[in-house]
Amino acid sequence: MASSRFNRRAFFKSAIAGGAVLPGIDAAAAPASDGAFFDEPAQKLALKDDADVIVCGAGPAGIAAAVTAARAGARTRLFEVHGCLGGVWTAGLLTYIFDFDKPGLTREITRRLDERDARRSKHPSRFVYEPEEMKVLLEEMCVDAGVKFQLHTRVSAAFREGSRLRTIVTDSKSGRQAWRAPIFIDTTGDGYLGAQAGCGWEVGQDKDCPCQPMTMNALAVVKDAKALAEFISFNGTDEFKGPGGHLTCVEAFKAELRRAGIETSYGHPTIFPVRDDLVMLMLNHEYGIKPWDAEAISEATVRSRAEVFRVMRALRKLGGVWEGLQIAATAEQIGVRDGRRVHGRYTMTRQDLVEGARQKDAVARVTFGVDIHAHSREKNDTETISHGDLKMKPYDIPLRALIAKDVDGLMMAGRCISGDFISHASYRVTGNSVAMGEAAGVIAALAAASKRLPHEVEWSEGAAKLAAMGQRV
Repeated sequence: MASSRFNRRAFFKSAIAGGAVLPGIDAAAAPASDGAFFDEPAQKLALKDDADVIVCGAGPAGIAAAVTAARAGARTRLFEVHGCLGGVWTAGLLTYIFDFDKPGLTREITRRLDERDARRSKHPSRFVYEPEEMKVLLEEMCVDAGVKFQLHTRVSAAFREGSRLRTIVTDSKSGRQAWRAPIFIDTTGDGYLGAQAGCGWEVGQDKDCPCQPMTMNALAVVKDAKALAEFISFNGTDEFKGPGGHLTCVEAFKAELRRAGIETSYGHPTIFPVRDDLVMLMLNHEYGIKPWDAEAISEATVRSRAEVFRVMRALRKLGGVWEGLQIAATAEQIGVRDGRRVHGRYTMTRQDLVEGARQKDAVARVTFGVDIHAHSREKNDTETISHGDLKMKPYDIPLRALIAKDVDGLMMAGRCISGDFISHASYRVTGNSVAMGEAAGVIAALAAASKRLPHEVEWSEGAAKLAAMGQRV
């Protein structure tokens, strides 16, 4: 028996070192590596061809696209890399919403959050919500609409026939799977599907990025949120003014942080009210991280989570209103502001914002201003948030910006639509993402049903379909 245990230990030790072959695995099937590259063996994947519209990414834009496509009659599949629907709303613990006062799904979501008493502030455009209630609401919406969604699933490859996107491959707990559909929608936020399909794209301010920083949000429990009122944003009529109105909540909170002997990497540290004594903390910036660099994002995640806990411990040592402060949860995904902007049939520009451009195929009107977070710690110390040196007028996003230019059968919604750095810094907030997703979903459904490509469908058809569905009010 002792000899048997020794042999087992020796076997597993050699297996960990790469010297053993487990039963059922043919080591000879893997080709030799030349040291710099590895030729992955080809394999046949079971192909599922049961959808009219496939949506990749279940954040605010993806949820809206999938629900709308399904309500419009399309067989719809939705893939999400995390273990819940909602993306930055849920896995990212965003907890606050901007530019949400629009017709359609935004009003439905607002109403249904209110029915659950899951929304703080009754402002129609800017408010704080409960992320766990949001998870359940989005699941109910997708189930009721008939969306087939699969969590823990990442799109890993895309294949065209000529210029037409026809098939994608995903990696999940079920392994690699292949899926075919006439129309696809990229709502990954960072434009992963568009890039894999061969679309051109831009990122940040230029080829070297520099991208807006990332932020790790966290939920915290406090002893008495009412006692912290002067530090908590969204508590009054002006979301960033304290009850007295003479000092912003952010400045008051920064004074407390200085008293605790700590300075955050984000120059506007903010506390948001979630429910009762549960709050959200937005404290950090991670600078210079490209959104497709897994190693860099991993390091940024570890640093930002550590910073959240350093701040929590420093404040807790102050006692008083901070006594008993504890972190309830940190976000599953670090929040990304910048990502790929996939080339579309129209590119949003700075000039659109200056002119307040009106578009005949407008799918959303943006009222949120330019919001550029500093790209470096040095810049953060002098100007944490800038506004693009322009006076913005409300402007339209056209359907053409949601239709890929380089690949047929592909649409985008959310952060990865076609635009320049300045316009992206305005339209990137989630109220606009929902409106874009809604438009992409209905156009995709109409295109699939009529065997057309998205650019062959007039927006008037989509608007009429939404009106018939009662989704645009």
